[in-house]
Amino acid sequence: MASLFKPVEAIGRTLAGVELTTAFGKPALKVNGRMFVCLASHKSAEPDTLVVMMDFPDRDALLEDDPDTYYLKDHYVGYPCILARLSKVPADALRDLVVGAHRYVSATSRKRKPAAPSRRM
Repeated sequence: MASLFKPVEAIGRTLAGVELTTAFGKPALKVNGRMFVCLASHKSAEPDTLVVMMDFPDRDALLEDDPDTYYLKDHYVGYPCILARLSKVPADALRDLVVGAHRYVSATSRKRKPAAPSRRM
């Protein structure tokens, strides 16, 4: 199954600040310590599925436009992500997904402010 992740990994290596790691025991790419794509590990997902982080409106559009390629399971509904059947994602669409997820997670991690240091008196 990890060999299915090779094209995703190759795209990720072209992006700034990407770390190849794992999430829930499956191959994953992270930026700023946050996962933006990984192979699905939840039992409800179909085999050979990629979890791709994105905003809800983009997710809804993909689900409507191409339900044979993109889908959701109950476990993932509350998260800003979509499930993609890797065997059905064309190479150019895969690149768009990975680059878009990197951009989305990079932008949302910049919006998070670090916790203020505690003051001891």
